[in-house]
Amino acid sequence: MTTALIAEDEALLLKALRELLATTWPELEIIAECDDGASALEAIDQHRPDIAFLDIRMPGLSGLEVASAAAEASPNTQVVFTTAYDQYAIDAFERGAIDYLLKPITTERLTATVQRIKARAAAVPDASALAALLRDLNAGSGPNKPPLTWITASNGRETRLIMVDDVAYFRADNKYTVAMTADGEALLRTPIRELAMMLDPNNFKQIHRSTIVNLRAVASIVRDDTGKGTLRLKQRPETLVVSQPFMTLFRHM
Repeated sequence: MTTALIAEDEALLLKALRELLATTWPELEIIAECDDGASALEAIDQHRPDIAFLDIRMPGLSGLEVASAAAEASPNTQVVFTTAYDQYAIDAFERGAIDYLLKPITTERLTATVQRIKARAAAVPDASALAALLRDLNAGSGPNKPPLTWITASNGRETRLIMVDDVAYFRADNKYTVAMTADGEALLRTPIRELAMMLDPNNFKQIHRSTIVNLRAVASIVRDDTGKGTLRLKQRPETLVVSQPFMTLFRHM
């Protein structure tokens, strides 16, 4: 049986895609549903689905980052992006021969995508096409909202103003987030999945679903035989474990 994962952070859109797939491909088994990039990558690594339907814009890791990392974690998984991008990005998808579904997704478009997936079921996904797509989208992306430069955090009765660059890493704590600096920790009232979308992706990387690290605070990374990694920090004594599927994000370190 063919298996699939759906990663979509909007519940109504996820439900709509699930229902459309049940109609157009009733024998397809949906083995996981995720609402952020980190959990999607972990689920792909765990379940190795035949197909992954990935929303481009998700909290934390984007669909493009998930697909890039999944190319190593589960190389036989075919990727279909769901997107509301503009025409420039659509042209990039088509030049790269990458399957995509433009939101709102229609039955006709999904049917055509399903037919293409079935036609190339035995083929290994083209990693070079994905790499070219990433370059095209990054080159043609317009101006985005500036990333966070400072945050306010609680430490007992005190509210502190913290520069984002001074944070070594962020750690999820139930509905809140703990910011760890060289001086100690402070509590943010923003969930980590929301915070991830406001940070500069060039400097902050998610190492699993509960931790985001500032690359400028990393002194070194040690890889073990299981594929996991351990980050040593410049101004913090503790080390941070990088889950195996996230290690591809650190390949150039």
